[in-house]
Amino acid sequence: MGHVRDLPQSASDIPADLKGTEWAKLGVNVDADFEPLYIVPDDKKKIVRELKSALKGVKELILATDEDREGESISWHLLQILQPKVPIKRMVFHEITSEAIKAALKDCRQIDDRLVHAQETRRILDRLVGYTLSPLLWKKIAWGLSAGRVQSVAVRVIVNRERERRAFKSGSYWDLKANLFAPKQEFPVQLVSVGGVNVATGKDFDEATGKIAKGRKVLLLDEAAAIALQQKLNGKVWSVSNLDERPTTRKPSPPFTTSTLQQEANRKLRLSARDSMRVAQALYEQGFITYMRTDSVHLSQQAITAARQCVTSMYGNNFLSKEPRQYVTKSKGAQEAHEAIRPAGATFRTPQETGLSGRELALYDLIWKRTVASQMEDARLTMLSVQLTVEDALFRASGKRIDFAGFFRAYVEGSDDPDAALEEKEVMLPPLKVGDHPVCRELNTVGHETQPPARFTEAALVKMLESEGIGRPSTYASIIGTICDRGYVQLVNNALIPSFTAFAVTSLLEEHFPNLVDPSFTSKMEQTLDDISMGTVEWLPYLKKFYSGEQGLSGQVKSRDSLIDGESARTVRLEGLDDDVKVKIGKFGAYIQVGEGDRTVNSSIPQNLTPSDLVPEKIELLLKQKLEGPDQVGIHPELNEPIFMMMGQYGPYVQLGQATDAVPKPKRASLPKGMQPENVTVDIAVKLLALPRTLGAHPETGNRVFVNTGRFGPYVCHTKGNGDKDDNRSLKSTDDPYTITFERGLELLAQPKTLRGAAAAKVLKSLGKHPDDNDAIEILDGKYGAYVKHGKVNVSLTKEQTVEGLTLEEALSMLASKSGKSTSKRTKSASSETKKATTKKTTTKSTATKATTTKTAAKTTKKTTTTKKATATK
Repeated sequence: MGHVRDLPQSASDIPADLKGTEWAKLGVNVDADFEPLYIVPDDKKKIVRELKSALKGVKELILATDEDREGESISWHLLQILQPKVPIKRMVFHEITSEAIKAALKDCRQIDDRLVHAQETRRILDRLVGYTLSPLLWKKIAWGLSAGRVQSVAVRVIVNRERERRAFKSGSYWDLKANLFAPKQEFPVQLVSVGGVNVATGKDFDEATGKIAKGRKVLLLDEAAAIALQQKLNGKVWSVSNLDERPTTRKPSPPFTTSTLQQEANRKLRLSARDSMRVAQALYEQGFITYMRTDSVHLSQQAITAARQCVTSMYGNNFLSKEPRQYVTKSKGAQEAHEAIRPAGATFRTPQETGLSGRELALYDLIWKRTVASQMEDARLTMLSVQLTVEDALFRASGKRIDFAGFFRAYVEGSDDPDAALEEKEVMLPPLKVGDHPVCRELNTVGHETQPPARFTEAALVKMLESEGIGRPSTYASIIGTICDRGYVQLVNNALIPSFTAFAVTSLLEEHFPNLVDPSFTSKMEQTLDDISMGTVEWLPYLKKFYSGEQGLSGQVKSRDSLIDGESARTVRLEGLDDDVKVKIGKFGAYIQVGEGDRTVNSSIPQNLTPSDLVPEKIELLLKQKLEGPDQVGIHPELNEPIFMMMGQYGPYVQLGQATDAVPKPKRASLPKGMQPENVTVDIAVKLLALPRTLGAHPETGNRVFVNTGRFGPYVCHTKGNGDKDDNRSLKSTDDPYTITFERGLELLAQPKTLRGAAAAKVLKSLGKHPDDNDAIEILDGKYGAYVKHGKVNVSLTKEQTVEGLTLEEALSMLASKSGKSTSKRTKSASSETKKATTKKTTTKSTATKATTTKTAAKTTKKTTTTKKATATK
């Protein structure tokens, strides 16, 4: 259920007796020792009532929340709300198995105030930063923006990478590759040097100039030189001049931590950090894995024994490491005292024995393999290298032989199939000896362009944040989710791309609040929070210094407010643009501004145009369209109307004719991915505008069947009419929308309909029927995680809600909130018995809500730090 009490999220959450106070808006009384205002959110009032009811008549209360700061804090909040009159115990465990729970019940403790203070300090810090800086961003840049103690640093990291890509200057170079044949085998070789001078490769170029870096003595081949060398070497004798075999070993990786699990799940399974944690949470709650929020790579003796048993039974003793392997945590700032993430229990169930499916099976399989592999023997390999000479040119062939697979047999990073991965890892060369003369079957010139630094993937960003000590692994999923949800970053093909707004916000913070976006400063804050959890630093003096001190946040914001010019803050500075070209952040997004005063010209920037791709040529095209109108591709040969090339919010498209009163929306067609506007001919434009294309009349209904292209690609559609929803099917990769036949269209329409993407199509749980229309209410697994679906209404589960724990009643409440209707009204069509229960419950809820709010407010206002500590200790 997560936290049952939190700081108010909006003005409506503030208790009536505190609404007039200024500090209540912040949720923290900075003038009263940073006393937080805690309220029970509406979606948690029901569970609080249930817990209070369950507490009646019991002899003991056991607090069994997670064993980390958040879990400790939840236990403390439960004590404050429930006010139990019976003895309490704090029970801690890291896996939900019978043995672990029984053992934990015998070894309970009291709530750890230090962990509570560390969590509360973190929460207060985040609130102070967010609620103090965000209004400044609204005022200076745009309404609705937000700043965050960790999120702003993560955004800056991504923005800096985009700046590097923009500043990058590409360089070009050429080399030669050949295919040689020795007895029974063909193998590839690559040019290394000519006349004893190494040939230039990508690593020899300066990213800032696109030229060979100073001090590099290499031979830079252009196309002409490469062709000349190719012609010189054609027909010449090749000779093996040197052979080298070098043995090496590969050790298995440590078991998963939260961070490495997120990274590998992103690389292998294409799961976002948020989805990885959601699936891992479900596995933990079902008793399949140990606790999934951990910095530790340590394995218990029980786990080591279980893993070694798996190795022996499945792979044999020769694959078992001679001694049990124990790993040492090296990540910066690691502090959680858990095991690594591993299969739960004293014996590990194989993935096939779990009965799991879909994402849960895939993630469990990953955890199982990594844990078992950690107790396996090293892999032994031999690295092979052959040098060959032809005239004065030196070529090299490289290979790899696996002498003993070791842990590769169970787990290979980046591959789902270890056996297939072994084949890919092994690159064999033919048996050669010095003096042999392989035959050259093919010699080609190859041109290369140096590439800018790669954008961050989620895996790469998580790795970077961990190495810098920014945030903690348990927070990475929410950090990435937050910056994507708030429009600072978009995820495209697994790459994190910053928006122009992210550039503007980052620039403002860098100039006026450099500490808050400095990774080292943020890392020190994380270390201080760790010190608070260990009891070596006092939380209150630290908060006072951070917020109210001489260089505190409050004073900085007040002094900087008048110094920050809004016009300047809304201007994004991009290297390489002319002085008269400005990128601005406006009410409806980013736009280009050229000129001054009455001669100012503005042009919107398409959403798919990224900051690093906004080059002068693209700007010129946008401005030309705005000033001179669109370019004319040609005249439609059948309709005799002009075809224009346009640039819109979502990229380039062709348009048939101009908009008029008679035809306000001319026919348009977007350019396919990868097609450049300058390459569009009249024939191509006519073909694009041919869609939607009618295929015929459906034999059952007589209604139109046509093919078109949409947001998710080409599709065939059967129009139902009479208010019924049209029936669509995506075309397969082998189908061409411009040539597909009527028969093929009917064949596709006859196939069962599935939601787009395997993840979106999966039904995780059926909750029952909706009382209004008797339609199914289901929990589905979508691109952004689990959500409740009823008809066309979708509602995402919160991070505290679980698929297993969600009830039909809760789902009805969520759906009602989304559509703006009351739950009681929506359930009136149920049976009379249900009606009475609902009416009674609604009345009770109203009373209980009022009582809870008032009581909580009273407790909160009276509570002091001393009282809090004393209560928790007691």
